[in-house]
Amino acid sequence: MSTTSPSLATRLVLLGTGTPNAEADRSGPASAIVSGGRAYLVDFGPGVVRRARAAQRLGIDELAPPRIDHAFVTHLHSDHTAGYPDLILTPWVLGRREPLQVYGPPGIRAMTDHLLAAFAEDIRVRTEGDEHANRGGCRVDAHEIEPGVVLDDGCVKVTAFAVEHGSWPHAFGYRFDAPDRSIVVSGDTTPCENLVRHAQGCDLLVHEVYSAAAHAEQTASWRRYHERSHTSTQELGRLAARVRPGRLILYHQLGWGRSPRELADEVAAHFDGEIVFGRDLGVF
Repeated sequence: MSTTSPSLATRLVLLGTGTPNAEADRSGPASAIVSGGRAYLVDFGPGVVRRARAAQRLGIDELAPPRIDHAFVTHLHSDHTAGYPDLILTPWVLGRREPLQVYGPPGIRAMTDHLLAAFAEDIRVRTEGDEHANRGGCRVDAHEIEPGVVLDDGCVKVTAFAVEHGSWPHAFGYRFDAPDRSIVVSGDTTPCENLVRHAQGCDLLVHEVYSAAAHAEQTASWRRYHERSHTSTQELGRLAARVRPGRLILYHQLGWGRSPRELADEVAAHFDGEIVFGRDLGVF
């Protein structure tokens, strides 16, 4: 597992690097940028809170579940959001007292309202019954955003930018600028100029990828889908050669049986910088 220098206060923690495939050793997509004593999540795939607890056990106290109160959603695909009720409720049950702040595309407010309605009886019993749970920590402030700066709290400046993800009308990547580092998370996207522009000069680029070699072996319909929705190893290599990040971290990797080394080598054929195959609970 890679780690940052102790002198760097801002870290990236990969909580989940998976895809919609139910892989035993990978949780759903979720990343955390830890800076200034606070954790900022990007996406909340299945298993997000338990992965956060595992990161806390590695010494990242900012990811203690009751402390998680900021999250950013790239888009509303289920593999990126299926952990949302867990993120709303479990940290509250464990002691969070302040509302969860969630930033995302149009639709995140309706999703939030429906989830809170679905769990209304649980919330009623926990607050009015013998548990005497607090009434603040189960609340959610859902912010439907547009491209631009969506948060600047003195620890990090978070900029959302539009990306291109197939049929989704709204999908975002995020750039986090802290005093010591800049981190860009692509979300799900095809190669797009907007990402190239916003990722320039970043220290870490966390980008989704699929194997170009294995893609050629898929059915025609799946090839069309991935070409319109995701980024191949060859495309990512060429994109990274233009962005020149300090380190390129692969996540949401789809290899169709190719090994991590084979995927990284496919990218490296077009990009001569540092490439890391991201794994759950990797810290950078």
